[in-house]
Amino acid sequence: MVTAGLVLTGVAALVHVVIFYLESIAWTGERARATFGTGTVEQAAAQQQLAFNQGFYNLFLAIAVALGIALVLVGQTAVGATLVLTGAGSMVAAAVVLLVSSPDKAPAALKQGVIPALGVVALVVGLVL
Repeated sequence: MVTAGLVLTGVAALVHVVIFYLESIAWTGERARATFGTGTVEQAAAQQQLAFNQGFYNLFLAIAVALGIALVLVGQTAVGATLVLTGAGSMVAAAVVLLVSSPDKAPAALKQGVIPALGVVALVVGLVL
C-alpha cells in the first residue's frame, strides 16, 4: 500500500506541476483560458498576477511531495512520509475549499483532490499496517 500511496501522490504532484505551468507561465494562452474559463486574453491578463502566485503554491506542494517520495525511497520513511502527507494533504484541503466555496467548480475540485486523497489513504494504511 505504501507503493500505491507514493504512486498516487506522485501523479498528483505531476498534475500540480501542470497546473503551475498553466497558472504561472501560460495563463493568457488559449489552453489555460479554456481550462480555467477565464474568457478573453484581456480578462485573463487582469487576473494574471493572482494566477502567477497561485501557480507557485501548486509547484511548492508538488516539490514537497516529490522530495518526500524520494526520501521514502532512500529509507527516510518518517521524514519522507511527513512531506508527502503534508503536500498531498494540502492538495486535498485546497480541493475541499474550492468545492465548498465554488460548488460550480466541482469538476475542477475533484480533478485536483481525488488522486491525492486516494494517495494519502493508501500511504497511511500502508504505514500503519
